Amino acid sequence: MPTELLIYFILLALLSEIVGTVGGFGSSMLFVPIAGYFLDFHSVLGVTALYHLSSNISKIYFFREGFDKKLVINMGITSVIFVIIGAFLSKYFPSRILEFFLAIFLIMLSVLLLIFRDKRMAPTKTNALLGGTLSGFIAGLLGTGGAIRGVVLASYGLKTNVFIATSALIDLGIDASRSVVYSVNGFVHKDDLYLIPILLVVSFLGTFIGKKIVNLLTEKQFQTSVLVLIFVTGVITLYKFLPL
Repeated sequence: MPTELLIYFILLALLSEIVGTVGGFGSSMLFVPIAGYFLDFHSVLGVTALYHLSSNISKIYFFREGFDKKLVINMGITSVIFVIIGAFLSKYFPSRILEFFLAIFLIMLSVLLLIFRDKRMAPTKTNALLGGTLSGFIAGLLGTGGAIRGVVLASYGLKTNVFIATSALIDLGIDASRSVVYSVNGFVHKDDLYLIPILLVVSFLGTFIGKKIVNLLTEKQFQTSVLVLIFVTGVITLYKFLPL
């Protein structure tokens, strides 16, 4: 990647990490569509999984005050099982089709969450299991499913630090699992590995900045700004498919 493009890539990755920390959705919600402008989509899936591993470790470190063990178990097990299934199936879809589905997914999910942002799911074990299943499968297939997991976790009224740490622990299992499958699929390329140490630094810096912002804004301000940004990202991603 040319130096100028690499600088843009790093800055956008940093923005994704900050927004992902603030919104509690994880950086992949923005990083995946953004990285799609620099790498082919299958490569994006491979790089994102590896990047997210460091991203989740940084969140666990900065928000280590506590996590919900029961939620980690209930959502984590189904998430890991279905992320493997989704990651395996991603091999059989052309990258352009996956990118198109990602754009539609981002737009629809952000609109729904904006409309129903004051609604809460029932904090039941069934919803936790279903949320883990869906978020894991979407994460494996499209590279990002954190928003779905965030909706489920929000229903439990967790404190911000517990919310982010719990989400990061679940996501850590998701990313470790799909990294293996993506590697087997051939999505992790040697030519892209130089990005990993760079993104490791970016993830810790972005999480640090994100935590500072978390302490300044209200939860509703966080969620609204993040969802609007996700919607815009989805529209921009979809724009790539329109005839010129």
